[in-house]
This record gives sequence, structure tokens and C-alpha cells, in this order.
Amino acid sequence: MTVVHLRRAEPGLLVIAPERAPLVIDAAPGLDVLVLDVVGGHLSWSLFDDESVPAAVLDDVEAAQDWVWAVYGEEVAAAVADNRSGPLTAVPARRAPAAALRRLAYAHWASRWWPASTLDGIPALDPRLLVEEIEALSEQCEMMVDGEIDELSRELDADTSLGISDGGGAAPGMGGSSSDMFDPSDGRDVEGDSAPIGRTPGRAEDYALAAGGADTSDGLIVARGSGGWNWRRCPPGILDAGENAVSWQVTRAAGESTVRVSVVASPDCRGVVPEHLRPYAWVRPADAPPARTLSPDAEFSTPLRRQGDAWTGSVRLPGAPESSPQITIFVPGAGPADPPEDESTTRNRIRRFARARLTESTGDQRLTAETAAAETDEDF
Repeated sequence: MTVVHLRRAEPGLLVIAPERAPLVIDAAPGLDVLVLDVVGGHLSWSLFDDESVPAAVLDDVEAAQDWVWAVYGEEVAAAVADNRSGPLTAVPARRAPAAALRRLAYAHWASRWWPASTLDGIPALDPRLLVEEIEALSEQCEMMVDGEIDELSRELDADTSLGISDGGGAAPGMGGSSSDMFDPSDGRDVEGDSAPIGRTPGRAEDYALAAGGADTSDGLIVARGSGGWNWRRCPPGILDAGENAVSWQVTRAAGESTVRVSVVASPDCRGVVPEHLRPYAWVRPADAPPARTLSPDAEFSTPLRRQGDAWTGSVRLPGAPESSPQITIFVPGAGPADPPEDESTTRNRIRRFARARLTESTGDQRLTAETAAAETDEDF
């Protein structure tokens, strides 16, 4: 049994939620939030919480009444019908469909946020297995989800034909305007990285050089370093999700500084990446104020080109050499215009969660795609 609270969030929205549960109306839903579109509203769960009772934000209470009793029980359904508020005890009237809803939401989450990384030894999930499971779970939850789920599955299935998965469910943080994004259609050449790639991903140790960047004889190397990137800025299947996937070095020659950037490619980055999904690097001086919105100066932004197991590019900076430039990796148009602050702690927790799903026995049954990944993990 779980205690949930009924309240009106604003005109037209009814919230049914356990204490401190994440909601889709939160200012910035975290990377660890599972979200699912349902008839009459949205459901959400915390990735790290095994609570099966979701939080709900209803925008059409009458339409949602057909399933509220199944997920929350008769007491909550009656309170919703009577427009009452306050704490109530939720006891799902149909436990199997309620559990299937969370599993469906998790499958959608995995299609967008699974932290595939050669550097961290986390294999990618087979997108076609995810599509099949999403479709099967959608049939189990037919009473609660509508035709949008089928459409999302078709979109995900279409994306897998390119070797790129761009999500399949409601992915928190991926909305937002692209009006303040750097426009790649400014006439600069972005060719040279479109050769088909169909190799089997190598082992983690094979990527050490790619992760460390390439040496150069074009001037004096004055600084180098590595770090992570904001997962909200790039669709899945393009960049390695490791916290040290981005490496850079600064060289100085003829009175000019050059910053060379290298980002390890995702283990499931295969085939030709469409031009509109190719990543860019935005380089800023070390003393520049933190950027609250992504408004790159085209002069200091560059498209990254696929070279072997990494995406690479370089930017020239005027003046004295920069010892530790600020580097932002992004795909134009992807992610919110005003992203949350640093989420490295959450990303690390998600990586630990993913490793545990593949290597340990948990109380939650694995997805078919996770089982397949676990079986190949030793050779990854």
C-alpha cells in the first residue's frame, strides 16, 4: 500500500502522487525520471525507486477514469470522481497492468537515456529488441495508453534503420526551443565523416587513445584535459556516455591558440549519421561566465567529423593560450534552451544502475534488450 496525495496543481490539472515523487510539471524533470503518456495525462516514476505506484498529472480526468481505479484502486478513483483532495491509500485493483505500465515507461527511458559507453564497459541495448518489447507492453496496457504509443514505436523503429535511436517515449529534458541554437546551415563544410561504419565495437582498452585525444606537431602543446558532456544536448547512439568521453588539447603556434576536441563515438554509432544529427563543439575562454543558454558564437563553434572511433574538430582562439577552455558538445536543436545545472552526479548514478542491471540479480526483471546485452558483456 502506498499513500498518495490528490491536489489541483493549476486549473485543469489534477495531481495524484506519492510524497516527493517526480512530476512531469516539475521545472526540470531529471535524467532519472521515467515518463509515460497515458489516456488523459502522464505518469512518472523515479528510476532508482522500486515503487510501482506512479505519480500522475491528469489533464482530462473524465478520460483517465477508465484506468485510475486499476492503477490506484477504488478509494482513489472515487476521490477523483468526487473532486476530493488530500492523502489516500493507493492499492492497485489490477496489479499486472500497473506493473506493465512502469516496465513500459522504463523501456522508453532506456531507449533514450541508457548510458552506452565503451569507456565504462556498458554495452548498448539492441534498439529493435526495445521496439518489440515496447509494442508488446503497449498491448498489455491498451486500456491505459492510446495510439500515440504505437506512433512512438514506429518512430523508434524508423530511427533504428539509420543505426541511431532518438528515443521512443516521453523523454524529460528533450523539449525546448532550438531558436537559440547555433545553426549548422551557415555554409561551412561538414562533409568528410559520412563513410559507412559497420564494425563490431572493440574493447574498452582499444579506445584509450581516442579518449585521450591525438598528439600533434603543429605547435607547442600547452594544456590538455578530459571531461563529460551534457546528455540532454545530443540524441542517443552518437556519443559515448562516459564521463571522460570528451578530450581536448590546446596548442600554440605563430601567436595563435588552437583547441582540438575529440569525443569517443557511442558503441552503437554505426552507419551514416545524418547531417542534422552530427555533433558540434563550442569552445569558450576559461574566464567566460557560465552559459545559461546555448547561444554559440559561430566563430568558436565547429562541426565534429567522424574519424575512426571518435568525433574530432578544432577551434582557433585569439590572444594568449587558454589553459582550460570551456567546451560544450551539442547537436543543434537538441535539448532544452535552458538546461539544468551540472548533472554529473546523476549520470554517475545512472551508470552504476546500468552496470548493476547487467551484472547483478535485481528484484526487477530485465528487459529483453538488457538480457541480450548482459550475455555479450564479457566480450564487450
